[in-house]
Amino acid sequence: MNQIARSERATLKRRAFSWVWRFAVLAIILGLISTIIFRATVIDVFHIDSNSMESTLNPGQSIAVDRRAYQDESPQRGDVIVFDGRGSFLPYARASFADDVLGALSLTGTGNKYVKRVIGVGGDTVECKGNNCQVTVNGQKIDEPYIFAGDAPSEQEFTVQVPEGRLWVMGDHRSTSKDSRSLLGASGGGMISVDRVTGKATSIIWPLDQRAEIR
Repeated sequence: MNQIARSERATLKRRAFSWVWRFAVLAIILGLISTIIFRATVIDVFHIDSNSMESTLNPGQSIAVDRRAYQDESPQRGDVIVFDGRGSFLPYARASFADDVLGALSLTGTGNKYVKRVIGVGGDTVECKGNNCQVTVNGQKIDEPYIFAGDAPSEQEFTVQVPEGRLWVMGDHRSTSKDSRSLLGASGGGMISVDRVTGKATSIIWPLDQRAEIR
């Protein structure tokens, strides 16, 4: 009888362990799915690995990206945005439906993603004329306190008319940033389709001692 009782107890323990293990696996799976959905629809995270937005954003930092910011409105001048560069910064890259779905679910890397500041929106004329020129939008000089210390607003002259549904973007570290200026002769002219904007960069969340709102 004792042997039978021990066998029954061992069986019950195995069953209990099996249920605990299954519950733990299910909880992990549900947690991962919830995280993916949250990042795909509410707040995403983007890691900064270049110096093109210094000193607003610096290499090694991670930022929060509000995916809901442009549900009811388009990006505005001065916004810092994260976007998919295919068709603009990657002018000849083509995205499939599967790529778009995986990107929306944050299941792909950041190789196609960029972070820049919006300077011109659809209908704007953006210009910079002369050496170390001042950037103007629709003939008006714009105040750019975010430009990296010692940089000129642009060392490259340009005059562009931004089509509707497109954005002219530039990095805050103008002397090192590869942005819309670098792609004037490419397909799309370096201008970002509003449809390719992932969201608005709202705050630095890592490292913790550098947490701040993005302006």
